[in-house]
Amino acid sequence: MDTITTHSETQPDRQPGGGLSKLAGWSQRHRWLAVSLWLLTLIGVTLGSQLAGSAYHDDNSLPGTESQQIMDLFKAQAPARTGATAEIVFKTDNGLVTARGPIDSMLAEVRGKPHVKAVTSPFDNPSAISREGTIGYAAIAFDLESNDLPYDDIVRVVDTAKKAESAGLQVELGGEPIQRTNESGGPSEGVGMLAALVILVFLFRSILAAGLPVITAIFAVGSTLGVIVLVSRFVDIASYTAPLMMLVGFGVGVDYALLIFSRYRGEILGGLDRERAARRALDTAGRSVLFAGGTVIIALLGLLALGLGSLRGVALSVALTVLVTMLASVTLLPALLSLFGRRLEKSIRKHATKREHGRTWGKLGDAVQRRPMVPLALGLLVLIGLSLPALGMRLGFADAGTDPETSTTRQAYDLMSEGFGPGFSEPLIVVTENGDGVALQRKLEATPGIADVTPPMGQGVTTVLAFPTSSPQDEATADLVERLRTDVLPTLPGKYLVGGSVAAAVDFADAVGGRLPLFVLVVVGLSALLLMVVFRSILIPLKAAVLNLLSIGAALGVMTAVFGDGLFGAQPGPIEAYVPVLIFAIVFGLSMDYEVFLVSRMHEEWRRTGDARHAVREGLASTGGVITAAAAIMIVVFGAFLLNPDRMLAQFGLGLAVAVLVDAFVIRCLVVPAVMRLLGERAWWLPRWLDRRLPHVALEPSSR
Repeated sequence: MDTITTHSETQPDRQPGGGLSKLAGWSQRHRWLAVSLWLLTLIGVTLGSQLAGSAYHDDNSLPGTESQQIMDLFKAQAPARTGATAEIVFKTDNGLVTARGPIDSMLAEVRGKPHVKAVTSPFDNPSAISREGTIGYAAIAFDLESNDLPYDDIVRVVDTAKKAESAGLQVELGGEPIQRTNESGGPSEGVGMLAALVILVFLFRSILAAGLPVITAIFAVGSTLGVIVLVSRFVDIASYTAPLMMLVGFGVGVDYALLIFSRYRGEILGGLDRERAARRALDTAGRSVLFAGGTVIIALLGLLALGLGSLRGVALSVALTVLVTMLASVTLLPALLSLFGRRLEKSIRKHATKREHGRTWGKLGDAVQRRPMVPLALGLLVLIGLSLPALGMRLGFADAGTDPETSTTRQAYDLMSEGFGPGFSEPLIVVTENGDGVALQRKLEATPGIADVTPPMGQGVTTVLAFPTSSPQDEATADLVERLRTDVLPTLPGKYLVGGSVAAAVDFADAVGGRLPLFVLVVVGLSALLLMVVFRSILIPLKAAVLNLLSIGAALGVMTAVFGDGLFGAQPGPIEAYVPVLIFAIVFGLSMDYEVFLVSRMHEEWRRTGDARHAVREGLASTGGVITAAAAIMIVVFGAFLLNPDRMLAQFGLGLAVAVLVDAFVIRCLVVPAVMRLLGERAWWLPRWLDRRLPHVALEPSSR
């Protein structure tokens, strides 16, 4: 075994000469210019985005799948069937015929609204009225797809329909266009930032010191948000991108600034003056921030390997957010430290206590290393136990059945289920160009799990709607799609395609499942290679990859237990199809933050002393407090999104919060020190032949 070790004797402090040190020096010397440039950038992109307006577009295409083939077929051969649809649902206990006058009058007014192509009255279609005669619906056909419809025109349709409500007549609206009018915001961003500020004040006992990381994050996220709004006019960016990038941006923005500021604070307490402390912080913690942020960006860009158009814009937008937060941390933060340096130094020295030297964390490091197998076993049991529910994860797309109970779309969904059955709101679409439509109808009517079937419609392209007996989010409906495709329809002559929202969810899950191995290989492989280059070790990258995957498993497991199985009173249903892969990319990158920050400190001590056990203790003692504080901030920022009424964002928030929780408090505080103790000097082993071939990238300055 070849042991590669590099030791440097402790030397008197010298001014660091790294690139980040020079950048910090420039920001300090030109502090007003640096702050002004960031301020002008924020104001400029914000005003520009306000004037231009956003043009978000949800690209839900799935090339090569059956559901996408149906959409392409309709556009090519039956363009009249394209365009968004919606429903106006009515209920009156006295029977709909008693309210025909106001209903007909309202429908006539809706027909005259912009982009409304047609409106069918329930009184012209007996199947549009329930058997009891108390519930019915009118179908609206628009001339544009949902994402292309002007928001104000959708609101006009809703307001017009709602005017027909009276004491005896309930009017609700459903359909994808109407869902855009649901309130999607919430107090989550404000609550998360306020909670983060409280934690920082408690940590630093100074509002000024606590405010600097928050200010840095606001500048970074605000600037990026404006850029994304402008870019959305030229590139397809999903509608949920903005809150997602704010979620990640605020978390990592405060996190990165906190890591650098904590090192600056430690250098001040260690006796350096303000300017040298800032340069030393950038030359140490700043390098870790850039490396950690780089791994987050690599993980996000790994989503491009999936080849799904719906995720490309999201991946690029969130990666840009992380990049800008990194730039703000190494340019804006040093300028702010220089502007408020005297007051900060006075506050830092005033509130310094013995606890700030890491005694508690040093004792924890000693305790873990005395009996490393115990914390290692406990940590792995927790991680594996939390991950188990993920084995039963079921993917799907949100529909009105998971909208807030007070929303009109949820009320319409419930009324349709009450009047026509749980599967009526999202029928399966079966299409054929060369098959027998009548034979298809009879075959579907005889298939278990189908409640009703419409007669064949169209010429050239024959379409039949099949209404399942189960709800769109029920697992039985997804099983029905698979059964139709593999067992039922192949027995008929001709080619048949099954589409609809449930079929699209099945297709998405299959597409992700088929491409996931490549995605994981790209993300894990590149991240492990970067760690190998930096730490000159084989075992540390392997350890990091395994533990990061376990933290992701724990996040997905808890998310499945809560939103999939209905734990803690949450409404059970499928996990949003986009969420797991996005969480994988984001969490894998974020996990590297603490891995790099903790292990780089251990590596610094190992290079200085050559004592592996001492390196573990000092690494945890130096970083344990700031890691847990940074994690607490991320947890409250991410966890605040559980307050968001959007189910997808709530799932993101929970998944990211759980991942950070287990990563910081289980993996970094227990499992990593235990593993490093068991590995000893072997943790830093790299074969000589490989060491000669790898480039040298240092996270620590060459001299101290």
